[in-house]
Amino acid sequence: MIRLAAGIWVAAYLARLHAEGIPVYVVARGDDTAGAVLVKLATLDGRATAFHRVVDLMSGTRRWDVLAEGPEAEVDTSIARQRGFDPDLWVIEVEDARGRHMLDQPGLDG
Repeated sequence: MIRLAAGIWVAAYLARLHAEGIPVYVVARGDDTAGAVLVKLATLDGRATAFHRVVDLMSGTRRWDVLAEGPEAEVDTSIARQRGFDPDLWVIEVEDARGRHMLDQPGLDG
């Protein structure tokens, strides 16, 4: 399986969300080549969910999974802890009251 460089994947993700009119921001820029990516979805009601990519070791496929969810401040604390472990980590914040993040769309498992 070919993996896109993190910077290219992030640019494509931002473009896809912008095309749908969904506000999205790069909160922390990671390594362009090999940085991992976290996506935080803030639903603008004080709650949030952070997603990270995981690999299914049996099939080798990648998918997005919930890292943390709940009150936004708690999710932010979890993200800060992850950044402490991995300074090359990208953090992308999506703000959408309808809960749209598009990570379940084809091509974003990357």
